[in-house]
Amino acid sequence: MKAKINQEVSVVSYYSARHKRFTPYLLHWQNNDYLLAKVDYYHTFLEGRERQHIFELTDKAETMWFRLRLDSSNLHWVLR
Repeated sequence: MKAKINQEVSVVSYYSARHKRFTPYLLHWQNNDYLLAKVDYYHTFLEGRERQHIFELTDKAETMWFRLRLDSSNLHWVLR
């Protein structure tokens, strides 16, 4: 079941200059840490003048599916 969460979360991510790829790595939500698997789907859109980045992925254990939104204006992560 998909539920809309809409809460700010903490995300550890990294950028690989070699592969030119930005990747969320670890999600902290509700006092739990989720090690994230590879990004299944990524897209961007404009909300007003601000670019929004959407990442859809699962945790490494493939028990949870996440849709994360990165707001490029303030660099806040939101679990959608």
